[in-house]
Amino acid sequence: MAMQEREAISSSGWLAIILGLSTLGAAVYLFAQIRFHPTDPAGWVLGAVGLFIAGIIILRGNFVVGPNEARVLTFFGKYAGTVNTQGLRWANPFTTKRELSLRARNFETAKIKVNDLDGNPIEIGAVIVWRVIDTAQAAFEVEDFTSFVQVQSEAAIRNLAMHHAYDSHDDNAMSLRGQSEAVAAQLRKEVNARIRPAGVEVVDARIAHLAYAPEIAQAMLQRQQAGAIIAARTRIVEGAVSMVEMALEQLAKRGIVDLDPERKAAMVSNLLVVLCGERNTQPVINTGTLY
Repeated sequence: MAMQEREAISSSGWLAIILGLSTLGAAVYLFAQIRFHPTDPAGWVLGAVGLFIAGIIILRGNFVVGPNEARVLTFFGKYAGTVNTQGLRWANPFTTKRELSLRARNFETAKIKVNDLDGNPIEIGAVIVWRVIDTAQAAFEVEDFTSFVQVQSEAAIRNLAMHHAYDSHDDNAMSLRGQSEAVAAQLRKEVNARIRPAGVEVVDARIAHLAYAPEIAQAMLQRQQAGAIIAARTRIVEGAVSMVEMALEQLAKRGIVDLDPERKAAMVSNLLVVLCGERNTQPVINTGTLY
């Protein structure tokens, strides 16, 4: 069963300081009284030593908790709780008090080389922002929670890149380059699932580096350009066909001109040339007929 954070028993440290200093003062007073009782100094010495040790033990229980910090307490190897209250605090002097920061931290992963969904080698890296949410798990469930977060984040990024294509011309298909917000949300979810046993959570995760591997970068750039051209031409043709269809419907509906199939074919051909051509068309004036 995973260990869960719980609040440790603690109190204000100011009262402990007053009590500890008073005990040390009493020890000094007993030491001073030894010279007035030369016949029986043993009792005074033992009392003074006992009060001095007690004062040191009381003062040893004091510690300071800063903003966004916590102290994890262990008592002879057993988890005794966590102190999150800011300021001067006092707890069992025999407990070990480990300091943990609750502040948000961030790091940039190394540039990982991995194959995307299409099998293309790419380089990918991300920036991860995270913080500790359970001090008990962070302190005891993993060896080093900072290293754990870094390793698991890189594993999550590698898995994410393998399940998505670098780029896609289909608006409905998720790609690493095209849908950055959706990819970031998925990355954050996957990293959180991996690092939850360490008592930490990801606040934000963003892809900071994304590129094709150097050995195929030039070829993939040409492929990407060709794909973009094909996608653009497809859109142009779809729009042109819709416009031609609309023109023929409007002409027939309003009775402006009655075209036979041959004239319709010629009109469609001319409109498609005008709408789909890469260069400006040159008009040709026909002074005769089509026949």
